Amino acid sequence: QVQLVESGGGLVQAGGSLRLSCAASGRTFSSYAVGWFRQAPGKELEWVSSINIGGDSSYYADSVKGRFTISRDNAKNTVHLQMNSLKPEDTAVYYCAATGTAYISTYYYEYKYWGQGTQVTVSS
Repeated sequence: QVQLVESGGGLVQAGGSLRLSCAASGRTFSSYAVGWFRQAPGKELEWVSSINIGGDSSYYADSVKGRFTISRDNAKNTVHLQMNSLKPEDTAVYYCAATGTAYISTYYYEYKYWGQGTQVTVSS
């Protein structure tokens, strides 16, 4: 069983930066691909980024490519999402999720473990 806890959300002005963290419990976390998703009010859940178990392959939605960077530290059971050049349209609840396998996916239904989410609000 893996439990995920996100932190680092908050209110920031457009153009600013935030660093989200996802802390995991469980010795098997390093064996799982991890992703970040977000959900804005009234919108569907959106895939943002994913990283493989080794941390050397990462993938991004077009909407965040070049602005967001995902990373992981398996020794500390953590995954981070560095968000730069934030825009008002990045406002959402951000969720960390783990697939439960080494398989990377952009589909939310292929992620087995989820955190509770952290709110990111970008003001214009």
